[in-house]
Amino acid sequence: MARLAIRCVFATCLFSPVFSLPEACTGICTNSHDPSIIVRPDGTYFRFSTGGRIATHTAPAITGPWKYQGPALPNGSTIKLRGNQDLWAPDASQVDGVYYLYYSVSTFGSQNSAIGLARSTTLDAGTWTDLGSTGLTSDASKPYNAIDSSLIIINGMRLLTFGSFWNGLHQISMDTPPVRVESGAQPRQLSYDRSDKAEEGPILFADGGYYYLFFSKGSCCGYDRNRPAVGREYRIMVCRSTTPTGGFVDKSGVACTSGGGALVLGSHEWVYGPGGQGVYRDSFHGPVLYYHYVDTRVGFADRQKRFGWNKLDFLDGWPAIITSLSTV
Repeated sequence: MARLAIRCVFATCLFSPVFSLPEACTGICTNSHDPSIIVRPDGTYFRFSTGGRIATHTAPAITGPWKYQGPALPNGSTIKLRGNQDLWAPDASQVDGVYYLYYSVSTFGSQNSAIGLARSTTLDAGTWTDLGSTGLTSDASKPYNAIDSSLIIINGMRLLTFGSFWNGLHQISMDTPPVRVESGAQPRQLSYDRSDKAEEGPILFADGGYYYLFFSKGSCCGYDRNRPAVGREYRIMVCRSTTPTGGFVDKSGVACTSGGGALVLGSHEWVYGPGGQGVYRDSFHGPVLYYHYVDTRVGFADRQKRFGWNKLDFLDGWPAIITSLSTV
């Protein structure tokens, strides 16, 4: 998943991963918590992110320069839950010529959550119509938390993958068009770590006959107030399966539902706590992993989180970041 370097201290040598630094980003590269990237046919890149009623940025390339365009939902969400004016974890998709923007309504540490949806024909700020709840909600009676959703369409199936903490990551089938949960559909568990429940932000990506489940693990936020133990901060993990609906395992064959997960990207040099990731196939760069992180040379506050990205290769059937000479 990453190159290994040998680090020796007092004649004791350890293998530690060496990751490439993020590729170049210009313009507004902060305001990027939980980014979602989508490219319009005219070549305009859109970046949606948590906060500011879904902050919207655009650029002519993934490298930037990124410009702020305003909130996607200036009036917040119509979902009647706390947090409906502070929307989380957007996910942008195009389905049959229409753009859908899934988002989460919740508060930190709460299971009283819902996944909502907005719709647009252009992606531009000010053009989104809020459709409210998708019908996927959670409370203390549910074995999941209904946040951090992402859509994938495979062989006619419209699958929404979601989840955070509690009993891990789940998936549910959506109707056609994917504005509501399919009638009678029940969530199925894709990943769970009984000893460390800090898993969230799942996204599926298909390549070479496999479906890759990327997810964030560890403590995501508030690093300026209380940093977790070393190695417990946000990091990006992956499992894979030959089907998009289950059977995900890591590189050692450990089931994702039994704590499995292979490390794709962790803290390194001045990059700390990378996560909130997405993966897509760029027309110029090929497969791309993007995420937020904090730059330790600048500060650890949530508002200082930056947008990062790297090119991916799938070596021996597993994703690895491609080493580049360019850095931010």
